[in-house]
Amino acid sequence: MKGISRRQFLKGFLGLLLTSIGGTVGGYSYAKYIEPRRLAISKQTIEHEQIPASFHEVKIVQFSDTHLSDFFTIEQFKKVIDTINSLKPHMIVFTGDLIDEPNRYSHINEIVPLLKKLNAPLGKFAIYGNHDHGGYGTDIYRNILELSNFHLLRNETKKITLIDDTDGSYIYIAGIDDLMLGRPNWNETLQNMEENAFSILLVHEPDAVNRTQQFSINLQLSGHSHGGQIKLPFIGALYTPPFAEQYYEGLYQVGKTTLYVNRGLGTTRVPYRFLSVPEITLFTLKSK
Repeated sequence: MKGISRRQFLKGFLGLLLTSIGGTVGGYSYAKYIEPRRLAISKQTIEHEQIPASFHEVKIVQFSDTHLSDFFTIEQFKKVIDTINSLKPHMIVFTGDLIDEPNRYSHINEIVPLLKKLNAPLGKFAIYGNHDHGGYGTDIYRNILELSNFHLLRNETKKITLIDDTDGSYIYIAGIDDLMLGRPNWNETLQNMEENAFSILLVHEPDAVNRTQQFSINLQLSGHSHGGQIKLPFIGALYTPPFAEQYYEGLYQVGKTTLYVNRGLGTTRVPYRFLSVPEITLFTLKSK
């Protein structure tokens, strides 16, 4: 058995103690039945001198980690779809982990009609997460997205121009394959991007930003962490998965790259959330 530090032991012990106390006063019911069904809309402004004037006020919605299952249901997913459309985004991005266990999920045929309802004139984009590859899900996930009119970016870059383009301006959006179960290729994906153009990178695992900052990426959008999924006051997240141990929630500046880590919508391993409310993020681009 691998040894643990005193800090790790105390954190685990206090977490267990406070979780037990919370259960006696309704914490268990809240974490299982209430918080996982809540939905927060986090709003972020991204201002940068490389954002073209024509992209000023362009809105991008990120959603992530739905983990569709018996615990995050199709009915909950419908609410998410309606909420995203109500924000009237120009672009929509999904940062991975659509189905918790793709080869065991019995409502796959209901997913495509919902994803097709999402409206975004500048495009809908997605990447692989580890659960999308897991459970023999690689082809299942790809087929769902293709039928839903999503662009699946697997080590790929797209140039985004406006529909009423008059000045030839553009931004880039790129996607890296999942770090854990995919075949990420940084150089192939990013080497042809122009350094003076504003760029957005989708990569499921947030700690990938330590590699991202070696390239000219302005904004990285990630998920994977669920914001810790279960957090306790004064202690924080009890557990974060591999590649989400350094950055696991919210906005960070890492070198020249701005990183945003979305808390996601579903749950995995255990069907609980505590102090980590499910989230949709609305980004508004601002040109300097």
